[in-house]
Amino acid sequence: MANPVGRAERVALSVGEVTGSVGDLVTTLPIVVALAALTEVSLPHVLLVFGAFQIVWGVAYGLPLSVEPMKALAALAIAGSLTYAELAVAGVVLGVVLTALGGAKVLGAVERWIGEPVVRGVQLAVALLLLRTGAALALDDLVLAVGGGAVAAAAIALGHKRASALAVLGVGVVVAVVSAGLPAPSVPGLPPTPDLGAGLTFGALDGAVAQLAMTIGNAAIATSLLVSDLFEARVSADRLSRNMGLMNLASIPLGGIPMCHGCDGVAGAHAFGARTGGANVIQGAGFVAIVPFAGAAFVAAFPIPVLGVLLGIVAIELSRSALGTESLGLTVLVGVLGAAVNVAAGLLVGAAVYQLLLRRERR
Repeated sequence: MANPVGRAERVALSVGEVTGSVGDLVTTLPIVVALAALTEVSLPHVLLVFGAFQIVWGVAYGLPLSVEPMKALAALAIAGSLTYAELAVAGVVLGVVLTALGGAKVLGAVERWIGEPVVRGVQLAVALLLLRTGAALALDDLVLAVGGGAVAAAAIALGHKRASALAVLGVGVVVAVVSAGLPAPSVPGLPPTPDLGAGLTFGALDGAVAQLAMTIGNAAIATSLLVSDLFEARVSADRLSRNMGLMNLASIPLGGIPMCHGCDGVAGAHAFGARTGGANVIQGAGFVAIVPFAGAAFVAAFPIPVLGVLLGIVAIELSRSALGTESLGLTVLVGVLGAAVNVAAGLLVGAAVYQLLLRRERR
């Protein structure tokens, strides 16, 4: 693959790359663990696929190019609105669509039709869904949930706001180990095989449409711009789209979940010191290393109330990003409608309103 960066050093293994790899974990691990705990998703297979693609993109681009769960789809699955089969179907559909859009080089036009405030609104809807689910899970044991919240507050007070989710995740791991003992290492078997026929529903297609807006705005166009700003690198949005499409088409049959890139992950990795693809290689190797210990016993022992706190932290971070919009009213409309009714409905209504506002401005 041609070097898209034009730099001599593409994969460094330094302290900055190690800390940068941690900065990209904030929204990845909590969502992945939540999916494994609340759905039929297999944590070992998901970690294995995540690890493999982290390494692939780190080596290919020589940049800390994040690999993240597709958050709109993940939020719907965590909330119980999508089955595992529907989640898989949505991932395959998006794999085909993103590959086609990137190949046709039409992302800019699609993003202009949707509009930035609408993309932010979808982010807000996802945040509200995660917050609602997190609150319900936290009520399972308020004492444990308050303890997890206290750990997050302490991390924030010490100036480690982005690491607060990882600190709470660490608490959950400790509680799981204390209650169930150290998980015995095991080799993952064959990946789960969701019934794609049963998953081909309007719900899956609605979720795919909603996710597409976030992926185009956040994972393709915004990531391309951020990479240019932070690393003076040229990675087009259409190329990112093609890669994400192919990544999903490859990952779903291997037991993975719908995945994308993300500007928040790139920003987090950079803020924590990452400058090359070494951060991806380190993170990917870490994911692969913990696969033997992430079986069903560990997932079953992970405390649900702590999981609720984790989802709440992720929701707050997503909402902060979403509210940095150029049209707060439209973003809130899309977010509230998406969370209360349907994320795809919020997207479609928001896009229609956005186009009407544009026409009014042009008169």
